[in-house]
Amino acid sequence: MQEYKLKRGFAPDIGRIEECLKETFPSEIRHDGEKLTTSYGILKTLTVWIEGKKLAVDTLSDTSIRDDNLILDSNKRFRDFLLKATGYTAKERLQQAKKEVSE
Repeated sequence: MQEYKLKRGFAPDIGRIEECLKETFPSEIRHDGEKLTTSYGILKTLTVWIEGKKLAVDTLSDTSIRDDNLILDSNKRFRDFLLKATGYTAKERLQQAKKEVSE
C-alpha cells in the first residue's frame, strides 16, 4: 500500500477520486464501503481510498502478462490517474517520498 499527499485544492473526496478513476480506466469500478476497486491491463486489482487527508492506493499486478504494449499502457494510465487524483507529477511524488523517508 502507498499513501500519496494531495496538493492544495485537491479535496480528499472519494467522489472526486472515483471520477478520476472513471476518466483514466475504462473498466468497472466496484464500491466496498469507502474503497473503490477496479482492474485494468496488468493491474489485477487497483484499490483506492482516502486515509486521513491522503490518497491510499493498493495494487496487485498480473505478472503472467508479457505484452509490452499492455504493460506500458497500464503504467501510463496509473501515472495519469495519480496525477489527476493528487495534483502531483511522478517527479514531485518521488521527491515527496524521499523527503518522508529522510524525516
